[in-house]
Amino acid sequence: MKKTMNTQKHIALIAHDNKKDELVSWCIKNKATLGGHFLCGTGTTARLVAEATGLPVKAYKSGPLGGDQQVGALIADGKIDMLIFFSDPLEAQPHDPDIKALVRISTVYDIPMANNRATADFLISSGYMFAPYEHDVIDSEENAENRASEMKNDIIK
Repeated sequence: MKKTMNTQKHIALIAHDNKKDELVSWCIKNKATLGGHFLCGTGTTARLVAEATGLPVKAYKSGPLGGDQQVGALIADGKIDMLIFFSDPLEAQPHDPDIKALVRISTVYDIPMANNRATADFLISSGYMFAPYEHDVIDSEENAENRASEMKNDIIK
């Protein structure tokens, strides 16, 4: 199914503890561009970005307390267009399964995702930041119907 991202994107901002300062710095540097979009983030990250930039950032729960899952659900519902997630690959995360699920759902729903500053710089400087963008996403209802039909056929056999 085709989905068109609007000119104003819904961007989720997430950072592991050791990467929060880096994400906040990146947001300050890109404040003018980010100000043209709708921002949200998990717990402390959302608060820190909002305080440092003065931009409105809707805060969800902290990542380990379900915030990663909340953001993932919004992605699955088509309510988030882009994920900027400064992850720390050198530090073990107690909620690693949630993080993997968030990355997976971002891939399944074909949204742009940056896991580091370089990728975030490429995304934010893209011509699509202030233009509509059409992409293919899974039609979850059609997918569920097809799977149910296949399972029913397997049972009948």
